[in-house]
Amino acid sequence: MTITTFNPMILSKDADSIIKLFEEMGFEKKHKVDNIDGKDISSVRMTDANGFHLDVARVESMERDMTTMRMNVRDFDEAYEFLKDRGFKNARGDDHKVDSKSARSCLMISPSGFSIQLTQHIRKEDQ
Repeated sequence: MTITTFNPMILSKDADSIIKLFEEMGFEKKHKVDNIDGKDISSVRMTDANGFHLDVARVESMERDMTTMRMNVRDFDEAYEFLKDRGFKNARGDDHKVDSKSARSCLMISPSGFSIQLTQHIRKEDQ
């Protein structure tokens, strides 16, 4: 399994205030994706001067904020099976994965309760 990036991700219905807080700490917005999974969900990638990354996603359905780890991989299916073999479960069931023209992802929950936002970016050369 090839991991291409690994960083914290915060899911919140109040993403704007979280983004503002991290901007005050020196992070800058680098990339934004809207309408994820055909829903009112957006995600902002932030980076600071040291090269640290943070993703903040606005998810209206969240009752409480959730901190997870975003793990980008080259091969989604391989990483999905790797995590499943170690007891992780897809938070929305095996049949639910978010597919778009630029990425494939899902939230995986470990047996002890921590989570990984598993993502494969679809590179232009792979399309």
